[in-house]
Amino acid sequence: MEINSIFVYCEITEEGNVSDVSLELLTKGRKLADELRTDLEAIIIGYQTEQLPEQIKDYGVNKVYIADHKKLSPYRTLPHAAIFSKIIEQQKPEIVLLGASPVGRDLAPRVASNLQCGLTADCTSLEIGDHYDKKEKKEYHNLLYQIRPAFGGNIIATIINPETRPQMATVREGVMKREKVKNPPDMKIETLNADDYLGKEDDRVEIIERHIEEQKINIKNSQVLVSGGYGVGSKENFTLLHDLAEVLGGDVAASRAAVDAGFAEHDRQVGQTGVTVRPKLYIACGISGAVQHRAGMEQSAKIISINTDPHAPINQIADYAINGDVETVIPKMIKHYKKNTK
Repeated sequence: MEINSIFVYCEITEEGNVSDVSLELLTKGRKLADELRTDLEAIIIGYQTEQLPEQIKDYGVNKVYIADHKKLSPYRTLPHAAIFSKIIEQQKPEIVLLGASPVGRDLAPRVASNLQCGLTADCTSLEIGDHYDKKEKKEYHNLLYQIRPAFGGNIIATIINPETRPQMATVREGVMKREKVKNPPDMKIETLNADDYLGKEDDRVEIIERHIEEQKINIKNSQVLVSGGYGVGSKENFTLLHDLAEVLGGDVAASRAAVDAGFAEHDRQVGQTGVTVRPKLYIACGISGAVQHRAGMEQSAKIISINTDPHAPINQIADYAINGDVETVIPKMIKHYKKNTK
């Protein structure tokens, strides 16, 4: 049986570029498409999008649909949902992927509701597999396994959507790796007339004025992160983490427990309810290593744990575990690093 294409919604940043999470999903979408022997297709909805196809062509996209209209930027729920829903109805893709960003979390459930299909939010992994329904005595092939933490991160759930199409999922930024393909196919571009997809009811909300505050903290692109948990003890002790991060040329992150305790800002939070990161070096200070936190940092290239508890769960995934107190260990690390570097 021929399997229809995989669709990725390409979100546009405030700077007018394709977002990182969309490029990550194109990478994953290409791998899933190869496994299913089908095409990878993308959709871009916005205004003055002429340069965007060039940004995605090296990610293995076979075809991109572009709806370009002044009323489509900045993002508004109703017109974007109307266009996206109708394109999916026409093209009938097997799988649809969106980023679990504020835009994706707004758009995906509305589109899923319009199409009466399933949706799994905040996936940490996507795989292709089969399923046998014992009750119905029916076998399903080439389903999308939508894998995500559930019940507060206490279990990892694998969710399938055997009966309805498309199979929809959102994935958070940083979870998937972003890679260009070696031999990208020739990408076809189909320009859509946005007016053909929009009705009067889709233009009910008007954006009169926008105020954008520049993000001051951005840990997702840092190659070195010194991260603190509740075990750091106090906001004052977080100064040690900042000192170490400055010496190493990195930034400071935190667990949810540390943020809830007021030790660090929310923008520094790593984990299931924070940011997903994959730095070259992640130093976990006073972090126990709950599933929720590990989901946001376990793809780090090298992990060092500093903890007074030798049996802390974080030590199970750490490359090096230092059994000691943060107030004692970090000053020694700073001193040793300064001594041995020019």
